[in-house]
Amino acid sequence: VLPGVGAFGRCMAELHEHGLDAVAAEIVASGRPFLGICVGMQMLFESSDESPGVAGLGVIPGTVQRLCGPVTIPHMGWNTVDARCGSALFAGVPEPYWCYFVHSYVPVPDDPEVVSATTDHGGTIVAAVEQDAVWATQFHPEKSGACGLAVLANFVAAAERSQDSI
Repeated sequence: VLPGVGAFGRCMAELHEHGLDAVAAEIVASGRPFLGICVGMQMLFESSDESPGVAGLGVIPGTVQRLCGPVTIPHMGWNTVDARCGSALFAGVPEPYWCYFVHSYVPVPDDPEVVSATTDHGGTIVAAVEQDAVWATQFHPEKSGACGLAVLANFVAAAERSQDSI
């Protein structure tokens, strides 16, 4: 699990300083389940407008852009999430999906097929992505009540299945 609260550039610097960028790359390459949360999700992308010139982990092709338009920034508080049919993250989670967000930047993946959930904040924005065994949420599941706990339970179940197959 790659959690995150803070600025993209500073978080990437800390990962690199402690060799955790290499650990994350190794886990992703192994096919084991990997979960990014908030800035942890954003760091999975190639770059962020928040920290020009700082490379992300590059696991998911795309960039992270500042929220814009006539919206409150940061996007902070509860919002509903629309999950794609077949999303493993939201499998069996009762609707409606109310999730807690705190962010000023949002991922924009190159491949729209990796988007597994969206929310509306002045327009449709990415709330979650799934690419192979890599799952990530822009919202904080640990602060999202029953919905968030169910999402985390889905991740734990995937990790247990992965461990059983080793």
